[in-house]
Amino acid sequence: MTTMPFPARDYLPVLRELTGGFAEVLRAADPAAPVPDCAGWTVADLATHLGNVHRWAAAVVTTGESQRQSFADDPGADLVSWYAASARQLVDALEAATPEDPCWHFAGTGKVKAFWFRRQVHETAVHLADAHAAAGTAVALDPAVAADGVDEVLTAWLPRVTRWHAPPPLAAPLALRTTDTGDAWTLHPGEPPALGPATGSVATAEATAQDLLLHLWKRTAPSPRLTGDTATAEQFLRAPFTA
Repeated sequence: MTTMPFPARDYLPVLRELTGGFAEVLRAADPAAPVPDCAGWTVADLATHLGNVHRWAAAVVTTGESQRQSFADDPGADLVSWYAASARQLVDALEAATPEDPCWHFAGTGKVKAFWFRRQVHETAVHLADAHAAAGTAVALDPAVAADGVDEVLTAWLPRVTRWHAPPPLAAPLALRTTDTGDAWTLHPGEPPALGPATGSVATAEATAQDLLLHLWKRTAPSPRLTGDTATAEQFLRAPFTA
């Protein structure tokens, strides 16, 4: 089973690998290619978004305070170099940060800089999957990283889901399981539903960690295998959880 979250600095080599992978796909992809799971976006739009998220997160980490979001800043002609510079700016800010220091963020976990080490790994991982989908290639995320991404959705995004969406409906406890890492979570009814004891589940949704992560982020992936009260599971899993 995966220990989650990772120690904050353990995310840094993962982030370097993921941002490097994104730049690699970007270098080979057609900037005008559509991104299948991001309606209306091209590869260039995706890269511009992610690079600006990196720069915004770097500013938040550096100051510890909320910053204005400028996600449409123009990267100029050399998109790959601009994205790589954005990633370096983020990594440099995180390397210089003390994870335990106070810091603003938008999710339902402790307000410290450690949040951003994890968040930017999973922001990049999901958008790396988007880039591969646009390029017609396959992504292979580290299963432990993907499982940690599932945990982040359930512990950081779901508690604050009403900032963006109605609470996902859940009539009875539901178990989510990863078939490759052996991790499991049990969600219990509430507004929003919340993690709780691993008892009482009426349904189970199982998938690889990567497929479960992408499914929660509403990306194209094989659907989880459902057992038990499948209607309860389907209704919950159809709902949006993230911004």
